[in-house]
Parts: sequence; structure tokens; C-alpha cells
Amino acid sequence: MNPRHPTDLGQCLVRFFQDYLPRLRGMSVNTIHSYRDTLVLWLQFSARETDRSIETLEITDVDAERVGRFLESLQSERNNKTVTRNVRLAAIHAFARFLIAEHPEHMAMLQRVLAVPFKRGSSEAPIEYLEKPELEALLASIDRTKASGLRDYVLFAVMFNTGARVQEILDLRVCDVRLDPPCQVRLHGKGSKTRLCPIWPRTAGLLRELIAAQRVEGKDISHHVIFLNRRGEKMTRFGVRYLLRKYVAVASQVVPTLSDKHIHPHSLRHTTAIYLLKAGVDFATISQWLGHSSLNTTMRYARADVDLKRQALTQVFPDALAPPKAGSYLPIGANLTDWLRRL
Repeated sequence: MNPRHPTDLGQCLVRFFQDYLPRLRGMSVNTIHSYRDTLVLWLQFSARETDRSIETLEITDVDAERVGRFLESLQSERNNKTVTRNVRLAAIHAFARFLIAEHPEHMAMLQRVLAVPFKRGSSEAPIEYLEKPELEALLASIDRTKASGLRDYVLFAVMFNTGARVQEILDLRVCDVRLDPPCQVRLHGKGSKTRLCPIWPRTAGLLRELIAAQRVEGKDISHHVIFLNRRGEKMTRFGVRYLLRKYVAVASQVVPTLSDKHIHPHSLRHTTAIYLLKAGVDFATISQWLGHSSLNTTMRYARADVDLKRQALTQVFPDALAPPKAGSYLPIGANLTDWLRRL
């Protein structure tokens, strides 16, 4: 086969990423990058298994058995978790559907690929979040007299106030925040979805202080990214993770329970969700607040909060275990319907 002439698989890959995902499906850049990484890994795996170059792979190489072995290798060789394994499979499924539309003559083979099931996790990982003393210790560990300290304090304060994903916060520009009542921020979430999130006046004041301290020159301030690193560039998720670990290490000396937790940037998002739940906010509002695509995602916080379980325990069991009141038993020969109505 002449490597100068792309195979049908190669041509489909180009159309999949250049036209189908961004234009027809309207996928976000992050999702497209995730699909790209998956298919690159799959191409490399298939090339090794068939002892051929990636450029010579054909659509017929996209078979269910090979996909299954690829998924097994992700967990055995790359130590991927079940969630990551399922994300990779979702990308392969999307590509298989595209191939069916482009080359229906391979439908039977590709339908078997679509039949490869997602793997159910053995157990749901516990949600790590910060209790009130832990959150206060974390924020108190930041030296706000320094420029970097002010930035870090505002960063974590906004993350907790909004419950936003890390990238949503790092993408914030000056034009995305309203610092006058009603104070709010505009977040650009997954799937290019935009939502408004209210913020406290105190949080708005912190943002105003940070924006004023940056003194940006030579460009429109409204499109200026708010959270910058030391080089004046937009901060990265890795940078946020590093800072959080640093401050958690300091705060754990004051609140030792922090040492027993695996705190990461997403933990602040979990913390916001738990606090909203404790405050009595309904699940639909919390789901919209956090930008969840499904209410089922929000429901897991009800399973995570021990305090809510304790509250439910005190509300249910004392009455259930209390001695029965006189006359509460159904007398022999009594009408069951009448007795139930009197309860």
C-alpha cells in the first residue's frame, strides 16, 4: 500500500476531527482533545498488535475483540481507573457511529464495537470535601499581604463560592464578572454551555481588589484573564493543584484532620455542593448551580454527607424504636382499612 494515499480509516479520522465533532456535534475543545488522545492510544495499540504502521491501518482493524483488548491494556499497563476506561470507550463508540454513517458496508462489524459494554465500578470512591474548620484553616494559611497570596486567596474563595470546575475559574475574564449588585460571574462549562452563578458581595470585593492590583496595560481590560501566574500567563490546573497541596500542608498543622484527606482542586467543588445541600437547597438548583448534565450526578452528594445521615437517623429511629402507644396495635377482628385511616 502506498503510504502517500491515506486509507479509508485515515480519511475518516480527518473528517471526524475537522468537521464532525466541532461543526456538526458542536463539541468543546476539551472533549475533542479527549477523543483525540483516546484514538491516538488506540492507533498505537493496534499498530503494535498487527505489527504494521499506523498509516496502513484500515476500518476492518476496528473490531470489537481488539477494542476489548485495548481497554484491558489501559487498566493493566497504564493503570487507568474504571472511569477513565469508560471515557476512552465512549470516544471509540462515537467514532464507530461516525464510521457506520460513512461506510455502512462495515455496519455489522462496527455494531459489535458499539456492543462493547461500559464497565461498572466495584464501588463509588468517597467524595472528599472540607469541613468548615478545615476550609477556614486553608484560607487562613494564605499570606494575603503578598501579590501571589492575594491571587491565591481570591482563587480559592471564588472556587468555593461558585463550586465551579477549575478550568471554568481559570478561564474567567474581567468581562465575565459583575462586581456591582447583583454580583455574579459567567462560567463557560462543559459542552460550551454558559451559566450565571451568584457570588457574595465579599467575593466581589476580593475580585475587584485583585483586578485593580494587576494593572494591565496595552490591551482591553475587559478581555483580560483574571488569574495569572508569575509570568503573566493564564494559570494551569497543575499550578492550582500545586498551590492547594502547599496550603493544605500548612493548614494541616492547625487542623490535623486535613492530613487524612486526599484534597485536590475538585474537592472545593464538592465542598460547595455539600454546603448547599446542608443549607436545604433543592437538588435541581444545586444541579444548575454546578452545571451538572444530569440530576443523578448531584444526587451522589446526598450519599456522601455523613451529617445528613446523622440527621436522618435522629429523625427516624427514635420514633420507630419508641414503645407503642396504647391502642396502636390492630385488634383481633378489626377492619384493617378503618384502622389504617385512624393512624
